[in-house]
Amino acid sequence: MKKVLETRKDIAFHIVLFPLSFHKDAKRKSESIWCERSLDMLEDAFDKKPVPDPACKDDVIDQNIALAGRLGITGTPAIIYSDGRLVSGFINAEKIIELLVNK
Repeated sequence: MKKVLETRKDIAFHIVLFPLSFHKDAKRKSESIWCERSLDMLEDAFDKKPVPDPACKDDVIDQNIALAGRLGITGTPAIIYSDGRLVSGFINAEKIIELLVNK
């Protein structure tokens, strides 16, 4: 995402936290990140740094998990383009842009 945003200021990402059940503590970390709405905390989680306990009670992460199930998303990353195309798994910045431009 960072590489895409470095070259294309007209592209935006909407991050939906979808913790996979086999990642230890991912749901709790996702809930904390959501409560704080913190990209810094998201980066900390990716960097395996400590993430504090959630500061709020909310069911947004449970809703995200349910939505992913309805959409058939079973892993991350997953990109859903504005036209509904779903691309699962890692793709590089150039491919993200190519798929956006070549609808």
